[in-house]
Amino acid sequence: MGCTAALGAEQRPNILWITLEDRGPDFSCYGRKGVKTPHSDRLAEEGVLYENVFATAPVCSPSRSTMMTGFYQNRIGANQHRTREKKALPEGIRPIPHLLADAGYFTCLMSAKVDVNFLPDQRGKLFQGRDWKERKEGQPFFARITFDATHRPWKRDGVSPIDPAEIDLPPTYADTPLIRRDRANGLEQLQRVDRKIGKLLERLDQEGLREKTLVILTADHGSCHFRAKQFLYEEGIRVPLILRWPGKLEAGKRKGELVSLIDLPATVMAVAGVEAPVPLQGRDLLGEQPPRKYVFAARDKMDQTHDAMRMVRNIRFKLIENLMPERPWLQLNVYKESSYPDLAEMSLLHAQGKLNAAQARIFAKTKPRLELYDLWKDPHELVNLADEEGAQGERERLEKVLQQWRTEVIQDVAPSPAFRAEGIYQDFPKDGTVAEWVKANEKKIDFEKYGWPFRLPTRSAAEWKAVVELWKPWVYRKPDSPVKRPIISGTP
Repeated sequence: MGCTAALGAEQRPNILWITLEDRGPDFSCYGRKGVKTPHSDRLAEEGVLYENVFATAPVCSPSRSTMMTGFYQNRIGANQHRTREKKALPEGIRPIPHLLADAGYFTCLMSAKVDVNFLPDQRGKLFQGRDWKERKEGQPFFARITFDATHRPWKRDGVSPIDPAEIDLPPTYADTPLIRRDRANGLEQLQRVDRKIGKLLERLDQEGLREKTLVILTADHGSCHFRAKQFLYEEGIRVPLILRWPGKLEAGKRKGELVSLIDLPATVMAVAGVEAPVPLQGRDLLGEQPPRKYVFAARDKMDQTHDAMRMVRNIRFKLIENLMPERPWLQLNVYKESSYPDLAEMSLLHAQGKLNAAQARIFAKTKPRLELYDLWKDPHELVNLADEEGAQGERERLEKVLQQWRTEVIQDVAPSPAFRAEGIYQDFPKDGTVAEWVKANEKKIDFEKYGWPFRLPTRSAAEWKAVVELWKPWVYRKPDSPVKRPIISGTP
């Protein structure tokens, strides 16, 4: 356990684990332009900033299931987002808060959301309290807090508004005023949350806990933009990670090694001096061991959007295997269509033929089975090298590693005929809004079992234009404006 070895009970550190929802490494300490995050930046100056950190899933509940247990979500049957019939964890595997409580820690969840795909899934059954002030005198605490405000919908920041012209925009997005303003709004919400992080850190100082507390700052998965969340591209799974432990970790250090969020439970357990009954699948980041060679991630059901993807990444190359290549990337997802202005804008531009080839690729009606990207040369994952002769060796190596992970580590299960909706939607109407059809037929078809229909486009150009017009007052609203978020036709 490196610097955490041989700690007595009275020496065990407190652990404060801060999680942001739906947020990539967008702090100014990560080089993001236009955003001001002084409190998180100061945490990085006083601790260790990890530059290459990845979630195990690009959506909240599977990723949180991993972070709550230290096991890949597929290994514990927690990989299907919004699972209707949750089950207990496999024999011997227990939630991290239970293991820490048994070892004498006071465990608390200082926010409302648990959001895991297994039982128990309630805060009162996973944690002992709501605040570390409830602990016994001298008792170390394990406190988790999630700032959900970085999840859409966002509030504008009246203290420090962001000029959309100053932000970075990936080439996979059309450069329009609406898309820039929407992205700037998300960064403004991050600034608001950064101030809350500052108050939390100030509380540690005021209570004399700074030197005794390991602080972890991360996110559950990548950013909530149309090509990010729900997908295994960098924007969907890359997250921030900052650790501060005064006197134990070198201040101001930056590390470029590969890290997975599955490593955080293992690190917490090592720091606390607690051994799990079943060895965790992550690595202690503070221990002495060779760097990770690979990180892995998986995407499965998102609400009633059925799909399955697997990913392996080394420091340079990424391989994605699409297990359901017959499905489009942008098949219907009611949550996204009701929440993402950038999806509406990009869909309208695609319908009008105004996107370039790189931007339009994600609107294809099917996917390739394999996607291979050279992230050093192509950080935005624009050029799929899977069928290139010169990349064959790298593809075969990564395929072998990925299949070994699927077979030996997560014990993967292939999508069933029902999950693929085989024989269900052959007579689906060719015209009309897909979401409205789903709403009209929700009592006739078990969408949990078969998923939503996956026809493209989900709306006509005229329908997308109407949606964009609905979004404009909301996206362009001033800070503290009374403008209400629109309700999109055909969605809840």
